[in-house]
Amino acid sequence: MTDRLDSLLATLPRAYPGPGGAIAVLRAGEVLARHAWGYANAERRIPFTPASLFRMCSITKQFTCGAMLASGRALDAAVRARLPRLEGAVPGALHLAHNQSGLRDYWAVAMLLGSPVEAAFGDAEATRLIGATRSLQFAPGTRFSYCNQNFRLLSDALEAETGRSFAELLARHLFQPAGMATAFLAADTRAMPDGTEGYEGNPATGFRAAENRILWTGDAGLGASLDDMIAWERHVDATRNDPDALYHRLSAPVIFADGAPAPYGFGLARGREFGRDVTGHGGALRGWRSHRLHVAAERISVVVLFNHMGDAAGAALDALAAVLEEERPQPDASLPEPPWLGSYREPETGLSARLDVFAPGQLRLRFGHSAEVLNLQPDGSAGSTRTRLHAGPDGLRMERPQDNHRARLVPCEGKASLDIEGRYHCAELGAALHVTTAGGVAYGGFSGPLGQGRMEMLEPIGPDLWALPCPRALDHAPPGDWTLAFRREDGAITGVQVGCWLARGLDYARRA
Repeated sequence: MTDRLDSLLATLPRAYPGPGGAIAVLRAGEVLARHAWGYANAERRIPFTPASLFRMCSITKQFTCGAMLASGRALDAAVRARLPRLEGAVPGALHLAHNQSGLRDYWAVAMLLGSPVEAAFGDAEATRLIGATRSLQFAPGTRFSYCNQNFRLLSDALEAETGRSFAELLARHLFQPAGMATAFLAADTRAMPDGTEGYEGNPATGFRAAENRILWTGDAGLGASLDDMIAWERHVDATRNDPDALYHRLSAPVIFADGAPAPYGFGLARGREFGRDVTGHGGALRGWRSHRLHVAAERISVVVLFNHMGDAAGAALDALAAVLEEERPQPDASLPEPPWLGSYREPETGLSARLDVFAPGQLRLRFGHSAEVLNLQPDGSAGSTRTRLHAGPDGLRMERPQDNHRARLVPCEGKASLDIEGRYHCAELGAALHVTTAGGVAYGGFSGPLGQGRMEMLEPIGPDLWALPCPRALDHAPPGDWTLAFRREDGAITGVQVGCWLARGLDYARRA
């Protein structure tokens, strides 16, 4: 173990504070670090160990795709049967596995249907919501958008086609071959069998046990320990030269329908860190954060598990930098603010894009699933691994190659008017938006078959353009602020288009 890695392990608990955590670092199949600290359950004083069971959350997705590939079953017909009301093109199983389906994410849609934050959400609710889908937000294969039910659909379709439970398929095709002795399908999020607990909060306000009442399957149901994940990473390395090995197939190149390379496929993100190709995925649920990275060329794997909501991805990059003896890139604080800060609307999605200063040398972009921090560049552009903004002769351009999406942003100049009060109805969802302006302050809230959501203060963006914040959601993290784009006829508001990156293009008509 390098001195840098040794130092990192010593400082990690305070750099990412919370009740407990664990990390593993492997190179060429050998364990360089296997370390746990703190408590798996602080109230019951159960220590966090490498054997503590953990909710791997969205890291599950690669295992779901592994079960699909190992089963060899064609799932398109079974997927189609679960979308009986969908009009037009129906996504296939590969579209789902690559997050190219065009489906709106059901955790986002659940908020539009009025779901309370800690509501129960199980098989019945999922089947009802997915089965009611009538339209897509883009044609299958043309764009990328993260969508949890893509993987629930795959696991449900696998069960239908094989006649076996998803838990059995995972054990047979993945856990047993990899030697993941204690891994299992932890579908019920209310408790872990060994007492491990997830926490929300921070050192300043304190930590409390997070409440989850969601039934997960192929999207986020994996339960595993750090030792289980070490076994998985060793299996990945041991089969690295076999072209038919499961991870080799999972990490193979993926493209969009137009032939452009896709940086996500089979439940794995593909990217570059420190000049090397990297595959991996993060996992997050209220109270839980995880991240794994694999650098095939260097035969390095990193796994980080937090039973709190710290930055597991950042910790994983810290560990990777230590092993590679690299430095994480830092922004240039001397670069001036660009002249194009402000508010815009992206024409294809109809979503707002808001730009302001985050820190010296850095901007904050509020457009996608969550706010992105972009580093300023000497050429006047700003960017991250996901997004690049640059000014051209025709205005501000945004490039998001991972989504296969490029656009010229339209400036939003002027003030938002308060004559937006009323009730709005979405025929497609059977849901409503209620907007009030009592006291000269606008508030909005959603309601529908899943209940009545809370009212939130709206943020004005520009003429007839507002943001409805979503600070908490049914899933671990909110889907992003909702853009409310009101429309007028003869000067009067007649409706509004509602959307966020995970669920866009929904039309609401004004009823009163």
